[in-house]
Amino acid sequence: MSASSYSTYQENPEIQKRRWIILVVMNLFTFMSTLDGSIVNIALPNLAKSLGISIAQVEWVTTSYLMAICALILFFGKLGDIVGKIRIFKLGTILFIVGSLFCGLSGSLSLLVASRVFQAVGASMTMANSQGIVTDIFPSSERGKALGLVGTFVSLGSIAGPSLGGVLVSSLGWESIFWVNVPIGLIALAFGWKFLPPDYVKTKARIDVSGSLLFSFFILAFFAGILLGQQRGYGDPWILASLALAVVAFGIFLRVEWTKSEPLLHLPLFKNPLFSISILCGFLVFVANFCFNIIAPFYAQGILGMSPSQAGLLLMLFPIMMVIVAPVSGALSDKIGSELLTFAGLLVMVIAQFGLASLHGGSPVPLVGLWIAMLGIGSGLFQSPNNSLVMSRIDRTQLGLAGSVNSLVRNIGMVVGITVATTTLFHVMSNRAGYRVTELIPERPDIFLSGMHVVFIVSSSICLVAAIITGWRMLEARKRGYEERARA
Repeated sequence: MSASSYSTYQENPEIQKRRWIILVVMNLFTFMSTLDGSIVNIALPNLAKSLGISIAQVEWVTTSYLMAICALILFFGKLGDIVGKIRIFKLGTILFIVGSLFCGLSGSLSLLVASRVFQAVGASMTMANSQGIVTDIFPSSERGKALGLVGTFVSLGSIAGPSLGGVLVSSLGWESIFWVNVPIGLIALAFGWKFLPPDYVKTKARIDVSGSLLFSFFILAFFAGILLGQQRGYGDPWILASLALAVVAFGIFLRVEWTKSEPLLHLPLFKNPLFSISILCGFLVFVANFCFNIIAPFYAQGILGMSPSQAGLLLMLFPIMMVIVAPVSGALSDKIGSELLTFAGLLVMVIAQFGLASLHGGSPVPLVGLWIAMLGIGSGLFQSPNNSLVMSRIDRTQLGLAGSVNSLVRNIGMVVGITVATTTLFHVMSNRAGYRVTELIPERPDIFLSGMHVVFIVSSSICLVAAIITGWRMLEARKRGYEERARA
């Protein structure tokens, strides 16, 4: 029986036989594309020295990548629904590999930033469609487990960047953090071409050009405002103008999308409480996790006196625990539902963040490791069921868009988390020092610790808000269940 004889992937026994191989291909590119959003940070000093530029200039190597992904990801999610998610995913893998090669060959900042944007185009194409492909292919009885593994690799890529990047940069140079993608990507590409099926699910729609342009302008203005605001201060009139333009552009975008018959963003998606609340909680968790991701390396090396390799091993407790817990929680969500697991995961994260807020200069390393491991356990409990909630209630023709919204929120959460952490840290440190502070002060660990404590209290409060929202949703769902059984 030919592939074209089937209307869905789940009806095709050949595709079902190789569904786990397809998931491996998805996860390889998911890991690499999210890893490249964080791995560059640890190489910035080497990059600045090698290219002869300032740290402020070299930060555009990181920010240009994240900005391009967020600006384009909704467009490629919609395009995947129209022309085929697998087709867009395959093209994205090629662009990502080529962009990675050019990044490693770049000899100037302008070439490196251009290569990063090219790389980000490919990354956004894969990010926007990977979750939709997995949801299409896997039956509902295994969907939570499969999406849980996707969520695991997303978090692994986001959190493992600093420790893995440190090893590569110290042993092979900054170029290696880009070139490592090429052989792995080519292997994944070969498997993808062999095992990925043709596209079955497509929609007949037009590309929303005005919506795409408005959304891209909003992202660029918003990112420029918050990222430059960290350097110049948020009282700068140009920064305030950029943020104001972002708000206006987003408002116009929403108004335009409501009036379009074929919008870039299908706003009625957010009328589904499971989808909208899960998206919001996912955003809050990534904000909180990236507060940890920014502050923890400074604490481990600057306060505890660890070497980069020792700090990397300590911080690896987070992704290791996620690798262990997330697949289990995804499988459990298929059997007992996702609401209770997401709630439990958020409560564990609240406790872990409060624990991190209690650390000081003399804290024993095992205690630090315990709180980091708990944070990884909580994230693993939360991410897999939450991804399942996001994708499980969406029409098949909108899976690409839903997956791109999920990925967009994740990337914006990363940027907002970095901004919240650094802005809060330096504000508290400046108040303690009596002058503007934008880096660690030698011989004054107490000032850094004051800022760190406030950052972790803020991040634990963010997790607590997400837990309250999730708990309310869980109680409402149970209440509706009781009422339906009573009427029956």
